Amino acid sequence: MDYKFINTEYLEMVAGGDNELLKELIGMFRDQVAEFNAEMSLLLNEKKYQALGRLAHKAKSSVAIMGMDSLANMLKTFELQAVDGKNPEKYEAYIARFESETLSALEELDDLVKNL
Repeated sequence: MDYKFINTEYLEMVAGGDNELLKELIGMFRDQVAEFNAEMSLLLNEKKYQALGRLAHKAKSSVAIMGMDSLANMLKTFELQAVDGKNPEKYEAYIARFESETLSALEELDDLVKNL
C-alpha cells in the first residue's frame, strides 16, 4: 500500500522500532480521533470557537505524531483562527478535512499494523 497520509519512517523513529509501542500509539490515535471528531462538530454547532481552537491544538499534536505534517499545519491555522473567532465560515471545511484525512490515515495504519 502506498501511504499518502502517514509517515512510516517518522512513526518507526517515534516507536524506536518497538512494534508493540507502535500498536499502542496507533490505538491511542484511533481513540483520540473519534473523540476529536465528535467534539469538534459539537463545539462548532454551539459556536464555542475558543474551545474549538484549543481542541484543534490538541488534535494537531496527535496528527503530528503520525507524521501528518500537512494536516498539522492546517490545524495550526484553524487553532489560531478559532481562538480569535476569525473566519468562522472556514471551520466546517477544516473539520471536514480533519475527518477525511484521519479516516484515511486510520486505514493506512491498519494496513501498517497488519504488515508488521
